[in-house]
Amino acid sequence: MLRILIVILSCCLFGSAQAQDPHFSQFFASPLTLNPALTGKFSGTYRITGNYRNQWPTINNAYVTTAFSADFHILQNKIPNNDTWGFGMSGYNDKSANGAVSFNFASLSTAYHKGLDEDGYHQIGAGFQVSYANTLINTSMLNFEDQLTANGFTGITSETFNGATLASKYVDINAGFMYNGSTSDKNNFYFGVSMYHINRPKQNFNGGQNILSPRTTIHGGGYFPVSPHATLHMSALHMTQGGASETMLGGAIQLIANPEVEKPVSIYAGSWLRLNDAYIPYLGLEFNDLRIGVSYDLNTSALKTASLNRGGIEISLIYVRRPSTDRPINCPKF
Repeated sequence: MLRILIVILSCCLFGSAQAQDPHFSQFFASPLTLNPALTGKFSGTYRITGNYRNQWPTINNAYVTTAFSADFHILQNKIPNNDTWGFGMSGYNDKSANGAVSFNFASLSTAYHKGLDEDGYHQIGAGFQVSYANTLINTSMLNFEDQLTANGFTGITSETFNGATLASKYVDINAGFMYNGSTSDKNNFYFGVSMYHINRPKQNFNGGQNILSPRTTIHGGGYFPVSPHATLHMSALHMTQGGASETMLGGAIQLIANPEVEKPVSIYAGSWLRLNDAYIPYLGLEFNDLRIGVSYDLNTSALKTASLNRGGIEISLIYVRRPSTDRPINCPKF
């Protein structure tokens, strides 16, 4: 039984590392888990983000993920005016199996973006990130085969680690590149590539070992005005890890209530599609320096029978401090 359990746990952990590493439908609202090269890539003084996702809540809280990040610009008076250098910190927690398995990451990242023209409308950048990971398995929340007897469920098992918390700690290395361009201060387009788990860290549990495969993400998008009161935002990504892959694409229309003011109020409405898995309607509200986004996965995969077509809710918060005296930086918004 012990051998079977270790195999099952290894498969769950490996699958989680591929599909939930992390897994945000609003990938554009969690920049430092998407690409380290997005560190400092915003127009303002500093940026704070928060993300919450509850995936497949009808299946015993399969995955509950929370993330945060904070990044800012450094040495802006020491580098060329059309360059940008950012530094950031981030962390996330991913709980699965109704909280029995918990992934915890804390990261530091930096990225430098080199201007390709005098106005800084075109930049190419590279980012680097180091993470400390701590994975925990609370075996007291797991059930074993020998706990079910002819007399019913006893709660007693012969497994030697019954009730123990298994832990695995390791250092992770991530990196990314991106190109960002604009033809005016009203539009933007970008393309990036990132890789996480470059060093292929090892997870060790009670003698069992799992090597994390690198996760590679190709992403891009942009925005452009379609009227004085509306801007179209589009984005897409393709992510692979081991034998798993994911492709997402979609967009949202930004309706601007008062475009003549410096920080207008906007409403976002749109949808993304995760191929062969889910439709993801999205609503957002932006005012002052804050943007709030809400999305919901409508499951279309073979799991829809068990999930009742419910994929999960996701909420994002992005606060970008944008003082009027700050120099503008052309950057992706989605």
